[in-house]
Amino acid sequence: MRIKDTEIKLVQADITRLRVDAIVNPANNRLLMGAGVAGAIKKKGGKIIEEEAVKKGPIKVGEAVFTSAGDLPSKYVIHAATMALDFKTDERKIRNSCRNALRLAEKLKINSIAFPALGCGVGGFSLLASAKIMTQEVLSHLRQCKSTLKEIVFCLYDKKAYQVFNKGVIGYLEYVLNKLQNGPFVTVDVIIEMDEGIVLVKRSNPPFGWALPGGFVDYGESLEEAVKREAKEETGLEIYGIKQFHTYSDPKRDPRFHTVATVFIAKAKGRLRSGDDASAVKIVNLNQILRLEFAFDHKQILKDYLKYKKQENPFRS
Repeated sequence: MRIKDTEIKLVQADITRLRVDAIVNPANNRLLMGAGVAGAIKKKGGKIIEEEAVKKGPIKVGEAVFTSAGDLPSKYVIHAATMALDFKTDERKIRNSCRNALRLAEKLKINSIAFPALGCGVGGFSLLASAKIMTQEVLSHLRQCKSTLKEIVFCLYDKKAYQVFNKGVIGYLEYVLNKLQNGPFVTVDVIIEMDEGIVLVKRSNPPFGWALPGGFVDYGESLEEAVKREAKEETGLEIYGIKQFHTYSDPKRDPRFHTVATVFIAKAKGRLRSGDDASAVKIVNLNQILRLEFAFDHKQILKDYLKYKKQENPFRS
């Protein structure tokens, strides 16, 4: 399965035999290599790996460091601390160790990395939970940066672990990439109240018509951040005193996609001007609003708003 330019693979194999640029050791924060994956890495690659690692420790749980790979076919071992010497781990520790291993791989400018199941050895963490946590971190990492990684491998030693990770990794990615990417998409709109009325924009792209300022929420953005950005881009105004009005989720509200829109009410300051996706922008008196032709379901939103202004409940079922 591919995410951008990176191939995600799942294999049942001995991680110490993989020909990748780096393999990940689910380490303790003292970087001592005893049993489990760490012990196998030291046995196959040589004590030099542990000696190099210990010199860089101790590190905080969740952090990662790298060493050479000794006699292993890989170039590096990335030691990601999933626990302290109490051998206790949890979601946060696994998530941080996976995230920092990926970040370190980028700093090393390597093309391939292999992960075992983090936290599932002496840490006793659930295989399925670990698979989902690690997959979430990989997906987040690849979406947020231009990665040097061309291959990320999940390597499981036995058949049972492989089957669990196949469900947790491949099943999860297929759900996110093949189902969630079809929507519903999150959007925001804002009713900007001015002394003369409210601000409307005339769309320059289809669907055409007048509309409330708004748009799609970017990845990593809150609803409040998104509505402030969209208002600034489309009207030149800086909004403040924002409050949520209502969420509109009819699958047919947008002829392009299934969108879910959270509508805000806000005040504004600045100079009004048309911006992105707007051929015109103007302030419309409340008495004139419903005479216009609107895109999406914005006429209904404004009907609800007018009832709200009259202190009526527009959402009474």
